[in-house]
Amino acid sequence: MPRLGIHQDFLQDLIRLERPIQRKVLDTIKKFEQTAHTGAHLEKLNDFRDPRFKSIRIGLDYRGIVLVPEQGDHFTLLRVDTHDEAYAWARHRRVSVNMANGHMEIRDDAIIDTAIETMTRAPVEAAHPLFEHVSDADLVRLGIDDQMLRFARMLTDVNILEALDGKLPQTQFDVLFGLAAGMTPEDIWNDVVGAVARERIDPDDLAAATGRMPHKVALVEGTEELIELFDKPFARWRVYLHPLQREAAFQEYSGPAQVTGGPGTGKTVVALHRARHLARQGGRVLLTTFTATLARSLAESLRLLETDDEVLSRIDVLTVDQVARQYTGRFTLLRDEEEKEIWRKVIRRRGLDFAERFLAEEWRQVVLAQGIASSDDYLYARRIGRGRRLGSLQRAQVWRAIAEFEQELVKHNYRTFETVCVEAARVLGELEVGPYDHVVVDEAQDLHPVRWRVLRAVVPERPNDLFVAADTHQRIYDNHVSLSRVGIRIAGRSARLKINYRTTEEILAWSCAMLTGEQIDDLDGTRADLTGCRSEIHGAAPELYGAATKNAELTRLVETVRIWLDAGVLPEEIGIAARSETMGQSAVEALKRGGVEACYLSRDRDGAAGQVRVATIHRMKGLEFRCVAVVGVGANQMPAPNAVTPFEEDATTHANDLQRERCLLFVACTRARERLHVSWHGEPSLFLNLANDRRSHRSHRR
Repeated sequence: MPRLGIHQDFLQDLIRLERPIQRKVLDTIKKFEQTAHTGAHLEKLNDFRDPRFKSIRIGLDYRGIVLVPEQGDHFTLLRVDTHDEAYAWARHRRVSVNMANGHMEIRDDAIIDTAIETMTRAPVEAAHPLFEHVSDADLVRLGIDDQMLRFARMLTDVNILEALDGKLPQTQFDVLFGLAAGMTPEDIWNDVVGAVARERIDPDDLAAATGRMPHKVALVEGTEELIELFDKPFARWRVYLHPLQREAAFQEYSGPAQVTGGPGTGKTVVALHRARHLARQGGRVLLTTFTATLARSLAESLRLLETDDEVLSRIDVLTVDQVARQYTGRFTLLRDEEEKEIWRKVIRRRGLDFAERFLAEEWRQVVLAQGIASSDDYLYARRIGRGRRLGSLQRAQVWRAIAEFEQELVKHNYRTFETVCVEAARVLGELEVGPYDHVVVDEAQDLHPVRWRVLRAVVPERPNDLFVAADTHQRIYDNHVSLSRVGIRIAGRSARLKINYRTTEEILAWSCAMLTGEQIDDLDGTRADLTGCRSEIHGAAPELYGAATKNAELTRLVETVRIWLDAGVLPEEIGIAARSETMGQSAVEALKRGGVEACYLSRDRDGAAGQVRVATIHRMKGLEFRCVAVVGVGANQMPAPNAVTPFEEDATTHANDLQRERCLLFVACTRARERLHVSWHGEPSLFLNLANDRRSHRSHRR
């Protein structure tokens, strides 16, 4: 029976087509799959660089490009586009096998030959060759073939290399780009080349080459598998790994380990595979994160990845708060307004000049974060990140206020999420045997230290005990933490992912511009940065729209969503993010008035098929959509006025609050895969001005 491979680029082409064309593609491929052994439906391409490329007719205007083996019945669908675009793509390209990792590569020979010829004719200048510090032997060992070696030896400008991204064999491009960025050959071998084929590599065996790259080529057998793959192409690739991700997910670690990286680099994919890998070895695994919405998304992805009920039964997908509640007694959860009122009473009774917000944050970010239990400990506690200086007398006043607040909680049997975790960590610490063998944490950057203490307590210190996936550029709460201070030491066991597989380069670059110059610490206390974070996918630039009124902004939102729907995007593939619940609910109402089904996401509600998803930016964290609209990004809404401490009250906290709000907008924009629409009414947010001033790509539409 023939084997059919679907290349990731084919799926990315497919999901950009309108629905009627997608159905034609599926019908055509189903017919082809059923008769592929006869070579039916394939058309020969004359005067093309690679004679193994054939085309398949999809209606009058569209063509698919198929890689047909010289022997055997392993066919790979590479691209689908209009007739002219598909043929233009295939004319000068050919496939080859990388001799380092055994993967199939697609290259544009004409572009490479032209670049070599151009550089040969260029006048000799004093510029040094880009790779003069790397030997031929090292380049060959890293998979650079003869044609690319000639190209590499003539390069003197990294800009030429960057301009050819997408035309060069991808692994070889990544190798050269990494070397040009200062990575050593050993770094490249470990971080870029990735898993090396153990068997002898046959440069002519394309079936074996595609079989080594499940992160790029999905193999299907039969119509049912084909329909399932085409029905949920996003889900299919959401759970596949590239080599560096695979290494991080399956490696044996002597203790806690972490994977970091910018948005869309696959940290969640790695966490999912890590959890499944540990469960398959027989361990009890906790897969955890910080919101119920994200936990449900993880559970859904896990079921897509693993179908063995026995393996799934060994994995609990819970938030940290859900775990903590299992180890505490009955209590009343304190609501936000109730907490504020208690602080106000304490301030009035004691005649203090501290604001309620200051006291609440001092309690959470200093006392609870450090596990301080006495006035003496608080007197000498480090208050990193707390801008307002406190003398000994002021510290004594603050401590007495906090003690009185905690007495009120005990009196009324109130708990906050943090105090539930404090109690749970104490109970867990007294158990002889913890409930789990392994803990895997996704979106770890937003966990408060008390939650980290719960996680440290649920699993004994041992090899492979804790695995952390995080990006502190996406921190949307005030929970700054150094893992070593909560008993989790990761030194030497960290991997960084740089390639974004979700968002287009245009959206990613525009979004990253908002964080340029921001100093953000990683979970191990070192400085985090987004240098080298890039996308392999290209598309339209973000659309910016400013309106005079809220109604006008929402009218444009409905028009934009309708355009996306008419282009074949499913409603559930569209996300609308708002800074406030009020703006989010207004968006839902506007969409429904415009005849678009929409659902507002909450702690207990995820939405159904056929509904556009609308949520606050906080609720959107960790989710992804083909198309995203971020609404209400005006000067009076982003940053949210009540979320930013006045500068005159505390300059340091003011700066931290602005950074957090900026990260919120960054998170919202990077939920988008293909289309991003950002709108406001009145004056635009200062964060948008920053993004505009710093962007280095084409201008956005207004």
